[in-house]
Amino acid sequence: MNRELFYQDLREISQSLKEYRELLIAQGKASDAEFKKRDEERERDAAKRKAELDAEFKRRDEKYEEEAAKRKAELDAELKRRDEEAAKRKAEFDAEFKKRDEEFKRFWSKINKEWGSQQNALGQVAEEYFYNSIKSGNANFFGETFDDILNNLEGEVIGYIDEYDILLINGKSIALIEVKYRARENDIKKVLRKAQTFRVNFPEYANHKVYLGLASLAFNDDAEALCKENGIAVIKQVGDTLVMFEENIKAY
Repeated sequence: MNRELFYQDLREISQSLKEYRELLIAQGKASDAEFKKRDEERERDAAKRKAELDAEFKRRDEKYEEEAAKRKAELDAELKRRDEEAAKRKAEFDAEFKKRDEEFKRFWSKINKEWGSQQNALGQVAEEYFYNSIKSGNANFFGETFDDILNNLEGEVIGYIDEYDILLINGKSIALIEVKYRARENDIKKVLRKAQTFRVNFPEYANHKVYLGLASLAFNDDAEALCKENGIAVIKQVGDTLVMFEENIKAY
């Protein structure tokens, strides 16, 4: 191959490479424009879809808020209705309770009055029995002979106010007899107190010996035992007879 042909081929090849390069550059520019166009389209689509999504979210938020507000209003209305019903039922219950409480108080007051009247009546029966029995019977009690018998004597000194059911008197001794329809343990303290209050209420008998007795139509064992422990005479009805048990009796 001669040199002239070689250079000619070389120039052709170089021209072809140049054209190919320019073609590539042109295609690259076209691709860049296409890529840019597609990017812009994607961005527009993305913006559109974002706007649509934001609008959907906003619509859903507004719907949710509307439904939530509606449900809250319904719930508030239901709670208010229940509160009103509860208040009404409470008022009805309070009224019914007050009514029944007043009825119970009236009933209990009536029972107490009837019971108190019955107890008073039984107490009066016991007092009358023992007073009449002692008055009409032997005047020798507590190992002494008594000249006078009194009943329902009251002392009115403040702090020592007391009542003495049966009182036996002679020149040197006093016998204080407490009368109960049914004697119980807590009656013993009352009997012992009589010796203290009597001397204050009636100082004219300050130098007299004081004997104590508990008279009852019925004794429980503990009450009778406490009387004996404290030197208090036990007086009770045995059949149709009044009997006095004076073991361990002492003067106060």
